[in-house]
Amino acid sequence: MRRLNIFCFGFGQVAKNFIYKLQENKINFYLSSTTREKTDEKKIKDIHYKNFNFSENDYDKTLIEDLEKADYILISIPPVGGKDIVLKNLGKIFQKYKSKKITYLSATSVYGNHKGEWVDEKSETKPNSKNGIERLNAENSWMEMHKKYNLSVQILRLSGIYSNQFSILHRLKSGEAKIIKKENHFFSRIHTEDIANVLYKSLANFRGGEIYNISDDKPASSEEVLMYGVKLLGIEKPKTVELVKLENKMLKNFYKDSKKVSNKKMKEFFNLKLKYPTYIEGLDYIFDNYF
Repeated sequence: MRRLNIFCFGFGQVAKNFIYKLQENKINFYLSSTTREKTDEKKIKDIHYKNFNFSENDYDKTLIEDLEKADYILISIPPVGGKDIVLKNLGKIFQKYKSKKITYLSATSVYGNHKGEWVDEKSETKPNSKNGIERLNAENSWMEMHKKYNLSVQILRLSGIYSNQFSILHRLKSGEAKIIKKENHFFSRIHTEDIANVLYKSLANFRGGEIYNISDDKPASSEEVLMYGVKLLGIEKPKTVELVKLENKMLKNFYKDSKKVSNKKMKEFFNLKLKYPTYIEGLDYIFDNYF
């Protein structure tokens, strides 16, 4: 099998878990990535790779050589100043990339508030947060590239991400977590390892112009998940804070939206069996292995 060339715009926990998945499956690949750090040779789990400096106002032009060779491009950088900075800096170059598989990571915040009802990929997008509005604008920009230049772009709308290194258990242990009371507030989530598995499966099963919700099987209130974490850790539950008294604007925006995110399309198209079908399996694993 010939070497697969992977280019990651942004190299956070999702991109890293994707790379771990490739390594786990013994895929022969070459990795290039971008961060705000200066361009340098780096290493992760015995993988040597080139990381290029990339920001909204400037980037290392030598990255184009690696980008030209890429078979699969993963974009996990959030919009900056209301714009997708990959398209802002490299839009003209991307116009000719018809043979490359491009995955843009968006978020389910694009749906806005659906009052606790189920949403799927055909549901109305009516974001009311800055993050949701900017994500939807970026999605539309990438879909325009697909339609206008026949780029093979798929969009993954990620639910709330948690991982072995960052979860409600970590927030409870640090004393950061609080109970926020709000009736009929449903929220969906997904473990980084399950996102990585979707990305891995999309190497072979890819359809340009499609959007997929990436979520587990069990939407739940934040309080329900928190109380399960309290039970696992054997600690007293944290204090309750009224929503109106929250000072964190981002957290306030989070509680404006209530929806249950359907993952039916994701599971059917990628023939996917989730490693962590609900927060229960996910938190059990994190507790047993990291606490």
